[in-house]
Amino acid sequence: MIEARDLRKEYGGFAAVEGSTFSVEAGEVFGVVGPNGAGKTTTLKMLAGLLEPTSGTATVAGYDAGETAMRTRLGFLPEESPLYEEMTPLSYLRFFADLYDVSRDVATERIHGTLDELDLDHRERQLGDMSKGMKRKVAIARSLVNDPDVLIYDEPASGLDPLTTNYIIEFTERLAQEGKTVVFSAHNLFHVESICDRVAIMNEGEIVARGDLAQLQAEHGETRYHVYTSVEVPGSVQENGRHRRVVESMDAVETVREAAEAAGGRVEDIRTEASSLEDVFLNVAEDGADAVESGDRTGVGDRIAGPDGGGRRTDRVRSESGSEGG
Repeated sequence: MIEARDLRKEYGGFAAVEGSTFSVEAGEVFGVVGPNGAGKTTTLKMLAGLLEPTSGTATVAGYDAGETAMRTRLGFLPEESPLYEEMTPLSYLRFFADLYDVSRDVATERIHGTLDELDLDHRERQLGDMSKGMKRKVAIARSLVNDPDVLIYDEPASGLDPLTTNYIIEFTERLAQEGKTVVFSAHNLFHVESICDRVAIMNEGEIVARGDLAQLQAEHGETRYHVYTSVEVPGSVQENGRHRRVVESMDAVETVREAAEAAGGRVEDIRTEASSLEDVFLNVAEDGADAVESGDRTGVGDRIAGPDGGGRRTDRVRSESGSEGG
């Protein structure tokens, strides 16, 4: 559905984006994350046909990103989306439906259906009198008025309160479940992790890692094992009547088991602690910073790029009896 090949964008000799190559499949949610200035917005604008690449190509829904026909298949939501504040949500959305040549009957049904899904009741109030969260919902509805196949959202929940943010993130996930292809950037990595099928991490204008969460964890994360024993073993701490030892390999887990049995006890539980997307992002960013500091700037992408494709998560993998815990 989306193909980007060697995208590069220069401003006065400075490369804001360099060598970006990735693809997004139909119905996929693809996240683009990175620090401020990493090139996320520039990349999304090139995909949306709002910026012409200095070099490289991008196709969306089978069209070159700059083609007018592509825009009928695309819904784009910029990070900053000023609205015509003297209009109401209904008049504003009907105006854009007319621009896309959507018939009045279809537009009316689609607009009200989308606003129902977004839980926006004040449809005849002037946009200038509405909250930021309400305006953002109207902007999202605008991106859907032409029933696009592909959605590109730049920070869809930027600056919103937690309740509205969660609602918009859940709505974005529902769009993918309905068959839309969604590409979006966000600073909240927990939200990206919760709904994205795959993620590209950008830094200094380059994609420095990409893949699904499991791939990113394997390439750039860490796995720790919390081993709970019925007796004290070297390096363990007492916790809720048991003893816990944290190790970083299954060989070390076996060593803890042997120590527990030698002391007349046993392993009662093992829990894995896998890196979250935030952990992976910080590891990748630190690797990139180290490379730049050492003068190896040109090799950052090659050395830490993964395969295509808040806080740590802890999961119980098994207990001594073999049953899974909650």
